[in-house]
Amino acid sequence: MLVTPPYHSGVVESAGSWLPLGLLYVGGARQRAGYGVALYDAMTRFHTLEQVRETLRRERPDAVFVSCITATVVDGMEVCRVAKEERPETLTVLGNTHPTFMYEEVLANHPEVDVIVRGEGEVTSVELMDAWKAGADLHRVSGIAFRDGDRIVATPARPFLADLDALNPSWDLVPWKEYSYRPLPGSVLAVVSSSRGCKQHCSFCSQRLFWKESWRALSAKRFVDELEMLRNRHGVDVVMLADEIPTLDAARWRMILDLLVERDLGTTLLLETRVDDILRDEALLPLYRQAGVEHIYVGVESGSQKTLDLFRKDAKVEQGRRAIELINSHQIVSETSFVMGMPDETREDMQRTIEMAKFFDPDMAFFLAITPWPYADLYKDVKDHIAVTDYRKYNLVEPVIKPDAMTIDEVREMLFSGFREFYMDKMKRLRTMPPWKQQFMKTLMKLLMEHSYLKDQMQGLGHPSMEGEPSKMSADQMEKVTLT
Repeated sequence: MLVTPPYHSGVVESAGSWLPLGLLYVGGARQRAGYGVALYDAMTRFHTLEQVRETLRRERPDAVFVSCITATVVDGMEVCRVAKEERPETLTVLGNTHPTFMYEEVLANHPEVDVIVRGEGEVTSVELMDAWKAGADLHRVSGIAFRDGDRIVATPARPFLADLDALNPSWDLVPWKEYSYRPLPGSVLAVVSSSRGCKQHCSFCSQRLFWKESWRALSAKRFVDELEMLRNRHGVDVVMLADEIPTLDAARWRMILDLLVERDLGTTLLLETRVDDILRDEALLPLYRQAGVEHIYVGVESGSQKTLDLFRKDAKVEQGRRAIELINSHQIVSETSFVMGMPDETREDMQRTIEMAKFFDPDMAFFLAITPWPYADLYKDVKDHIAVTDYRKYNLVEPVIKPDAMTIDEVREMLFSGFREFYMDKMKRLRTMPPWKQQFMKTLMKLLMEHSYLKDQMQGLGHPSMEGEPSKMSADQMEKVTLT
């Protein structure tokens, strides 16, 4: 059984429900090896831990594999604990970024976890199952960590897969009716990967460490074939690209765009990429829109060049503004984030970031708390300022670092202030936007008010007809706003 932890922070849930692609890749490898596989997405179903227990009691899986990032690892270990309580002989396994790097901490303190899969999991998980069922020596399985008596053993790292075209996620396990993109009611949403890895050097990032600053990709045809299959077989009409940088190889990315235009799938694409790739592709942006790209996230992160340099973003502040300007000018929704709460930041610094966000004018801006993953390069620079050690709060929403001149509560207040000020500024200027973007912004505000961790903070926005005067406006009222 492939399981997601029953964890929520109120961030991604506001936009939709997102299938766990990494587990589907592992499931596909297991199916091809002859194993029976079930997917249990407890996160998307908003199940409680007790409901997880009831499911495990009913299904009695031989092995439970749980995918965890730092914010979800505590709940992931709770899934393992419950699995062991219900059926002690169950093999419990954790994988993904946090367990990969923090395997010693996990195994030393949590006997409910039997094995950790380190790194890419498709081949490793099959070999682990083969060895476990045969009672063979786990030392022979590359890419895992486990307890051997009083010792914690990490076997040699497994090389990355060379041919991503050969991978096939277990799409047949997906209950598609559970996955939808809220801004498009009735849509069917898939998360799909066209590449793996990142060659950048950002000091706060987990992905470039996980992939060891490497990058591999599916061929353009293989990727578009998969989108076409998902559309025709499962009715998928919205696709979120899970890649860190799908556009890295310019020639391959152009081939993908050309194929999407040629096949005219009618699929909406949401993606993340780098500022410099948007600048590189300025002349291609009309083709992005033709190919179905309707939403692009670029990580601006800061309006301070000093902070960008500390983050090792390899970008200039003005490049971020220009990238957002280009995205906006091509009828594509622009989204970015601004990271706040570094040790030397003050209220005044944060207010300047908020004003910078308004000036950059993305359609969507998120003000995130700097989060020190315990294995990232940035950790050593901020560890003396870490005030919160509960991993559940390492979710970019809750501040965990205390700046020298501020309290944790003051940081939280400024993060929420950023959202309120940014979106109030947006609503004041709603009539100046193209009609389709006006409708998008109304939908977005309704989602933030009803489904996100910001819903309490978003209630004070001004009605567009009130010349900026603040008022209390419900989500239903927002939907009834007249723009003519």
